[in-house]
Amino acid sequence: MKYLLLICGEKSQAPMTATEGQAVFDAHARLGEALRAAGKMVHAERLRPEADATRVRAKAGHPQVTDGPFAETKEALGGFYLIDCDDRKEAVEWAKKIPLREGGCVDIREIWPM
Repeated sequence: MKYLLLICGEKSQAPMTATEGQAVFDAHARLGEALRAAGKMVHAERLRPEADATRVRAKAGHPQVTDGPFAETKEALGGFYLIDCDDRKEAVEWAKKIPLREGGCVDIREIWPM
């Protein structure tokens, strides 16, 4: 079963220092290597900031396009891992290894085959 691990952080946090950012990057690199070594990695990416985002929303039966950022939310999506696990329990164990800042979270979503 494939699971999408969505990594979110609080928008109100101060930006990381270069040293903190490098430490988080290195931790993600180690996690990626562990997932690949275990044969669980499908794909992973870091996302550009919300300020670079575009949203398409249905309104009055028509698509409406707006630019980010989306100030009404407290959290921002920062990246994801798409992994292949035997079950949800295994996906949770991998999600617990994702480096998070205080207040950050990982949403675990099973992929439905199309």
